[in-house]
Amino acid sequence: MQGASIACVELRRPDLRFPLPENFAGRLEKQTVERLDRRGKYLIAHLSSGESLIMHLGMSGRFTIEETGQLRPGVFARAQDCNPKHDHVVFDMEGVRAARITYNDPRRFGFMDIARSEELETCRHFKEMGPEPLGNGFSAAALKAALKGKSAPIKTALLDQRVVAGLGNIYVCEALYRAGISPRRKAASVVAGKRSDRLYGEIIAVLREAIEAGGSSLRDFASVEGGLGYFQHRFDVYDREAENCRRCDKVIMRIVQGGRSTFFCPSCQR
Repeated sequence: MQGASIACVELRRPDLRFPLPENFAGRLEKQTVERLDRRGKYLIAHLSSGESLIMHLGMSGRFTIEETGQLRPGVFARAQDCNPKHDHVVFDMEGVRAARITYNDPRRFGFMDIARSEELETCRHFKEMGPEPLGNGFSAAALKAALKGKSAPIKTALLDQRVVAGLGNIYVCEALYRAGISPRRKAASVVAGKRSDRLYGEIIAVLREAIEAGGSSLRDFASVEGGLGYFQHRFDVYDREAENCRRCDKVIMRIVQGGRSTFFCPSCQR
């Protein structure tokens, strides 16, 4: 998309999780995508009009690319197909690279919005969002400051996008395990001693390893080229309920916190 123009936008329904913005197609068509960016779990396309297209994949959304008549270029192990009945928004690109980019979302938990580029940081999606975990604004000191005084369990606190942006359920479970911290522990108690320093380091390490592995493919995830991520083969605790811990041979447990499944080792995590 970067450097190309949006020739046509085809809407196959008026809404995703939320209704699409007013005159959605008209505000995007004939605009050039000047650059692509990301904030937390959002994708951002900065347009020549001075507006930006904001996109969130939800739980099952994905973009696929069809270029020169070939869908998902390249050879990928266990590549997955998308059911075309869940193709909801289609972008036809022209200029630098001609391509058709299709947003497919079986559950429709994803959504799209448009905002003025100069007002992105104060728009409703980003105004209270915390620092990027792999950015300069996130540090051991910043993590301590964000957790100080919080009575919520550390697992729930880390999923709060106001604490740190973009952390998801899988990577929080894995980082807490590696840091030896119980997900039930109060967030404020992690600040004491070296726990928060360990946690900070493991958050960074887990995310970098996951990016290198292409993410985690559960159920219907695939990259834009159709390939799967492989970090799920490295899970220490996530989705391993009743299996043995790799460190102590105790059984991995699952509890529910904030409506999300938490996996942990009750022996290794204190």
